[in-house]
Amino acid sequence: QVQLVESGGGLVQPGGSLRLSCAASGSIFSIYAVGWYRQAPGKQRELVAAITVGGSTNYADSVKGRFTISRDNAKNTMYLQMNSLKSEDTAVYYCNVGPAKYGSSWYPGAYWGQGTQVTVSS
Repeated sequence: QVQLVESGGGLVQPGGSLRLSCAASGSIFSIYAVGWYRQAPGKQRELVAAITVGGSTNYADSVKGRFTISRDNAKNTMYLQMNSLKSEDTAVYYCNVGPAKYGSSWYPGAYWGQGTQVTVSS
């Protein structure tokens, strides 16, 4: 069973930065793509960023140029560096192991973190 533990959320002013981390137990981390999703109140959960085993990345248009996803397979840990944060980035952020792209759409994998709140407000 894979367990994912997130950290790094919080309250930040517009224009500020946060770095989210997600540590995974188990040995499957290095053989799957990983990603970050977010869900704002009243909205569907959406993919923010994903990174493959080989390091190829994919970003939602709304975060391109501001967010960076990375992974450290030796530490079974993934990261999301968020810069130039906006109020519309406010959401609960979830890490996910095993997302896959079919056609033009990404579908989440089976393993989720517990979620961490990110609030962007002055």
